[in-house]
Amino acid sequence: MLNPKIVIEFKDFLLKTNMFALAMAVVIGGAVNKVVEALVGDILMPTVGIVLPGKDWRSWPENSEFKFGHLGGVILDFVIIAAVVFFITKLVMKPAPPPPSAPSKVCPQCMEVVHIDAKKCKFCTSPM
Repeated sequence: MLNPKIVIEFKDFLLKTNMFALAMAVVIGGAVNKVVEALVGDILMPTVGIVLPGKDWRSWPENSEFKFGHLGGVILDFVIIAAVVFFITKLVMKPAPPPPSAPSKVCPQCMEVVHIDAKKCKFCTSPM
């Protein structure tokens, strides 16, 4: 059985040191890498094989074909991984609280909000 104090400390470590964000970035980076590899291997390289004379670029087979289905599957995998990462992130990380608002007043000339102690409006420079 895990000690609840250790679980809380581990959660704090993940969230306060941005380790969670780093882990999510690694997962997304791996998914993007697969999409790029599929795009190059399934679309770009067969095009190069067709364009070059002899069609023997890096021992590419003569009957090279475009693999749109494989590319579509990899893109679908990426979308699923990105959605899962998004929802996990929404569950684990809480939005930052808004900064405390300073006391303010409205400029009578331009109707912009300025600090309560301002002598001149920072937008229209009219005296307050």
